[in-house]
Amino acid sequence: MGILNLTPNSFYDGGKYANDAAVLKQVEQMLADGADFIDVGAYSSKPNAEFVSTEEELNRLIPALKSILKEFPTTLISIDTFRSEVAKQAIEAGASMINDISAGRLDEKMMETVAKLQVPYIMMHLKGTPQTMVQFTDYEDVVKEVLFYFSEKITLARSFGINDIIVDPGFGFAKTVEQNYEILQKFELFSSLELPLLVGISRKSMVYKPLQTTAAQALNGTTAVNMLALTKGGSILRVHDVKEAVECVHLFSLMSL
Repeated sequence: MGILNLTPNSFYDGGKYANDAAVLKQVEQMLADGADFIDVGAYSSKPNAEFVSTEEELNRLIPALKSILKEFPTTLISIDTFRSEVAKQAIEAGASMINDISAGRLDEKMMETVAKLQVPYIMMHLKGTPQTMVQFTDYEDVVKEVLFYFSEKITLARSFGINDIIVDPGFGFAKTVEQNYEILQKFELFSSLELPLLVGISRKSMVYKPLQTTAAQALNGTTAVNMLALTKGGSILRVHDVKEAVECVHLFSLMSL
């Protein structure tokens, strides 16, 4: 899953894709490199991210989405949003899937909307909001609590009639570096949910802080952690660097021949 941020303030690539030409060039490159999905977001969810109105999110998202699908009509596009209205308009414009960092918690209409749209739904673990999540890293047992969170959210989603669910443990969201690696260490436990597992660690602080480097220099570390996640049951890698992730998946697949 290739990441396309239509935001001026994302932690790694904010502002890089501010016009149609840049957006289409990046999508073309990610597809050529082997991306199965393009995950498009217009609201940065980095720690302490600035608030963006629904109108502004739609203004950033819908024209770019239409442009992508006009140029690459068979592309499977996931929409990174926690707002039901954005989800609705994006699916109506041709997107294929919703990626919700809040699992419906930040918009009570989200699950009902996804169920009506009958599209796959990625639900992520998050406490607080992007603006406040750094304050919510207290856990007695982070793995146990995240698993319990998903057991509740999956039951709720099923009650609305959502059929296709993907689980994202939310690496970097309301978790310390140490907690992120505890989740990764015990990642096999998430297979008990019997759902595909999305791994989103690309260039995040859990990679670059232990290496005492920056997001810009974190590709090698990202690849190393992605391989670990695959060996522990990861199903989808959400990345900025598609070529390297596809190579990682290819080499991992040789282990199961």
